[in-house]
Amino acid sequence: MNEFQKAKEYLIQKEITHPEIGIVLGTGLSHLLDYVDIKQTIPYTEIPGFCVSTVEFHKGHLVYGTIGNKNVLIMQGRFHSYEGYTMQQIVFPIRVMKLMGVKYLFLSNAAGGINLNFRKADLVLLDDHINLQSGNPLTGKNYDELGSRFPDMNEPYDPVLKNELLQKASELNLDLKKGVYAAVNGPNLETKAEYRYLKIIGADLVGMSTVPEVIAANHLQLPCVAVSVVTDECDPDNLKPVSFAEIIAVAAKADEKLSRLFAETIKEL
Repeated sequence: MNEFQKAKEYLIQKEITHPEIGIVLGTGLSHLLDYVDIKQTIPYTEIPGFCVSTVEFHKGHLVYGTIGNKNVLIMQGRFHSYEGYTMQQIVFPIRVMKLMGVKYLFLSNAAGGINLNFRKADLVLLDDHINLQSGNPLTGKNYDELGSRFPDMNEPYDPVLKNELLQKASELNLDLKKGVYAAVNGPNLETKAEYRYLKIIGADLVGMSTVPEVIAANHLQLPCVAVSVVTDECDPDNLKPVSFAEIIAVAAKADEKLSRLFAETIKEL
């Protein structure tokens, strides 16, 4: 708890006050910043307790500003277990956001499309998830000040926020699909057999992030919602090699749609 407080106090000293909305930007997703009146941009390296984002296209900045009349705190880049970080390190910023006063959490990611009805650059609202990652951010000592020892995960993604996004997508004439996200360790992409397995167990998407943050948010009783950008089609019968550059290019193609959806929804919360 002392580490969380150190980070909170540092951010308050940087004149980050009363943030209402927390946002995590996934791989190749940054256009949302065009909708933000930016007040502060702080490198993670300067914030006590924050890790260094080592992945290309994860900038490693905490951005504070406003979208409409809402104060937002944005993670421009996240941490992953494949970088060698513990689950507790990965969710550290989410816990700090909650202590800063954040009321809602919006998450985004790039994901592989297992559901063959999904196409590259589709936006998919996460309806549920399957956690296949090793470790859990709630393992070890429970911080009673943050949440209960055994948090319920009946609705990990807040129904009200999901409905808000679906309604706004309809108003903006954006096709927002729904699906189940499987979280794996990475960093390698999956084999043909693994894609078949993921489909059998009920996954529509696969990625290497988000779920630890969602578990932490539910522990904190912080309503959260997440949208994936489909960056590659994972058809095991027609599988082709995918490069990271291709994934980034597809994410960039969908970035404007996702950013507009998040920004317009946040303005009306």
